[in-house]
Amino acid sequence: MPSTKEIRLKIKSVQNTRKITKAMEMVAASKMRKAQDRMRHARPYGDKIRNIVAHLASANPEYRHPFVVKREALRTVGLIMVSTDKGLCGGMVSTDKGLCGGLNTNIQRAVLQRVKQWDGEGVKFQATAIGNKGFGFLQRLNANVVSHVVQLGDKPHLDKLIGPLKLQLDAYAEGRLDAVYIAYSRFINTMKQEPVIEQLLPLSAERFA
Repeated sequence: MPSTKEIRLKIKSVQNTRKITKAMEMVAASKMRKAQDRMRHARPYGDKIRNIVAHLASANPEYRHPFVVKREALRTVGLIMVSTDKGLCGGMVSTDKGLCGGLNTNIQRAVLQRVKQWDGEGVKFQATAIGNKGFGFLQRLNANVVSHVVQLGDKPHLDKLIGPLKLQLDAYAEGRLDAVYIAYSRFINTMKQEPVIEQLLPLSAERFA
């Protein structure tokens, strides 16, 4: 049976652990609020861009950009998969603290289902992974991963993203891909993130309106 001194030391140790976890919870909550604020500020810009794209896609100028030209058949597609860098996550793309629940699992399940659909239709795909979890998942699938980027931090910079993404965009423009899709988690609230697989190319007025 432990002595009174040992019990007091155990109580003190538990209290110290409680203080540390409380501080970590406050830090994680603060980071989440900042990430949510950045998302809310960016959404109006994103919505306006979608409206502009819809307008351009429905226009009939003499020049048609390759990104709005629809292919006759779907033979090879590009997939851009967005995930976190760690299983413990506290930010939006690359994160370090806070439990992310099924965020990665749900998007992986959605991608696996789509890959099986493509496979059944005889459609090949090449992938770009944004985030370490998605990169590892695609490697386990033995997917053709043509580019990847990890460790982006809580505030991803475009200069780190443009290179890996450009490989997919160039492949479509050159006719080597018939469509490009992006798989990501749409933020609903802190308890719910919806897995989404969305066609990026060719641009469509119906989808972006």
